[in-house]
Amino acid sequence: MSFHSTAAQLVTLAAEGEEGGNHASLSPYLTGGGALFILLLLLWITTRFNRDR
Repeated sequence: MSFHSTAAQLVTLAAEGEEGGNHASLSPYLTGGGALFILLLLLWITTRFNRDR
């Protein structure tokens, strides 16, 4: 594969990314809420195992 065809593929991918940015099935609120839940769960687990305070 030559450099020219690789560059053309990258330009095509960049042009496709300008249309929306995210997939239609991904809700930003659901993604953020899930991430918040996972981080709070990890914080709770960490504090449960930290008994030497």
